[in-house]
Amino acid sequence: MRAEIEAIANDINQSIELLRRHLDWDNALRRLDELNARSENPDLWNDAAAAQKLMRERTHLEQSTNTVRQIERERDDFLGLIELGEMEDDQVVVADAEEGLRTLRERARKMELESLLSDEADSNDCYLEVHAGAGGTEAQDWAEILLRMYIRWAEQHGYKVVWLEENGGEEAGLKSATVQVSGHNAYGWLKTESGVHRLVRISPFDSAARRHTSFSSVWVYPVIDDTIDIQINESDCRIDTFRASGAGGQHINKTDSAIRITHIPTGIVVSCQADRSQHRNRAMAWDMLRARMYEAELRKREAVAQAEADAKTEIGWGRQIRSYVLQPYQMVKDLRTGVETSDTQGVLDGDLDSFMAASLAARIQGGVGGPVEAE
Repeated sequence: MRAEIEAIANDINQSIELLRRHLDWDNALRRLDELNARSENPDLWNDAAAAQKLMRERTHLEQSTNTVRQIERERDDFLGLIELGEMEDDQVVVADAEEGLRTLRERARKMELESLLSDEADSNDCYLEVHAGAGGTEAQDWAEILLRMYIRWAEQHGYKVVWLEENGGEEAGLKSATVQVSGHNAYGWLKTESGVHRLVRISPFDSAARRHTSFSSVWVYPVIDDTIDIQINESDCRIDTFRASGAGGQHINKTDSAIRITHIPTGIVVSCQADRSQHRNRAMAWDMLRARMYEAELRKREAVAQAEADAKTEIGWGRQIRSYVLQPYQMVKDLRTGVETSDTQGVLDGDLDSFMAASLAARIQGGVGGPVEAE
């Protein structure tokens, strides 16, 4: 067997070992047996909240242990096929098995990283907001490009995206927009994207074809479920109704069904115009406010490791996490981790995995890469 294949197999073995260590393998198996036995107790659902908590833990352990076992099985199968193909001098079988082993290594590495998404909200769905910085039409166009980039990323990973709110620009682009991204670990991955994003390009809105620098901010916070209790006094909130904005046309909303809620003590503002029903928009806006309050609490917990996470500053030079340069050269660089690529079009089409993985790894290790709050 060639040295390259041995190296790939060793990489997979290391990932498996790290996954087992993270799970505390023997204790995880014992705990899973215990949860399986308790789930068969007919009295379990007398306490629905406790039962749901038990079933979530059971499902997590079952999925995690099954994933490790599946990687082990596939590793053994591919190595066996390579050995058999070499014995029978069947290069097609060998080539297919080697390619399968390379793909398995990438899967194992991704699972190794995902196993570190252990914060209490990492597995949740999330809200993603984009806000244009100062700069008028140029910044608003950049905000729309950013939103498209994240929607492309989400679709490529099988996540569902639901549009919740949009405040269109005067001539083009967006002043702000909010979408909900739904899928396993949506918040865990996307939370690394919170911060200010800088674009350098020849402006399509400048008749003199000059280079412009634009800023937009991204803010990601988790959708919270009924197991997380967030108390909000309605007397602390101001509720406004307004007419939904958008591209117009026959589907334009002609009633004041959009809802904006301002939490006065914190200054947090959320709005929703996803539905023609004011009642449903109001309910969604309350959910978003609870999520923002919960996310603010998460940030307080991170304050020791990342004291700057809660600071609000102008969307500009000071709080950048990533730079996208389209002129005079092509480069996207993450300013927290140093990861960069010249494939700017690929990034703007949603190829963000390398940036997210590096930022998540740095964040977990207690370094850079944490979320940055920007309004």
